[in-house]
Amino acid sequence: MDNSIETRTKVPRDFESLRSIIIERKDSMPKRLAQVAAFALGNPDEIAFGTTASIAAAADVQPSTLVRLAHHLGYEGFSDLQSIFRERLRDRTLSYEERLITLEQSGIKDEEAGILSGFLSAASQSVNKLAATIETDTFAKAVDVLAAAETIYLIAKRRSYPLTAHLTYAFSKLNIRHQIVASPNGIDGELARFATEKDAAIAASFSPYAAESLLQAQDLAARSVPVIAITDSAFSPLTACATHWFEVAEADFAGFRSLSASMALIMAFPVAIAERRRKETVGKPRKTKME
Repeated sequence: MDNSIETRTKVPRDFESLRSIIIERKDSMPKRLAQVAAFALGNPDEIAFGTTASIAAAADVQPSTLVRLAHHLGYEGFSDLQSIFRERLRDRTLSYEERLITLEQSGIKDEEAGILSGFLSAASQSVNKLAATIETDTFAKAVDVLAAAETIYLIAKRRSYPLTAHLTYAFSKLNIRHQIVASPNGIDGELARFATEKDAAIAASFSPYAAESLLQAQDLAARSVPVIAITDSAFSPLTACATHWFEVAEADFAGFRSLSASMALIMAFPVAIAERRRKETVGKPRKTKME
């Protein structure tokens, strides 16, 4: 009995902790459990809202597999695990006004200074975590792909959109041909369909993932267009269609999530691509006219 109580106290009681545990254990999980875990992190709203039967059908497993996953992670049952997803949904759906009220009730002294300090701390945590976890070899391989592309397509919606907005500016200044897939007249899908296997794409999406971004990235990958993905989980739907992908877990302050680490990564791409192309141009022998 004591062991049971001890085990339960170690079970993650918030979504971010649960996500970290799943990612840490994913390689050692049995195949079916890993399949359900990937579905859960990729479709957290469906886990929160669904029934055992509907979730099992969507994940293409037996309902008993959901219970097995819950027990594997240390929960009493699937409803106990599901409560973490429901709590995440409650936190995520707080309006901005509700977040401000929560912040006001937190009792921060010198409110303006506290808010500034909170956001700076979140930004610092995000960048430090990315610096400690990013694989520079993967970054170099992604630059190889992007530097070789004729046109780089940029895909991001909602909170991720500022990343492609900056890329558009930087690519323009560095004479890197690109196309942002964000049209005021609703022809994003048509724009993306101009891409060929000679091009490449950068797609960014964080939970809750933008359905349109996922569909566009999946369509590009299906047509042999290399996709470089920036997302927040190894189980993100973007990773399945990406040539190379980067996990960026941003910290938040009072429910407002930072983009600092993602922006730092994004800012590195245009410079690295331009430098790679410059070196390749310098290294090419000059053509001489036939006499």
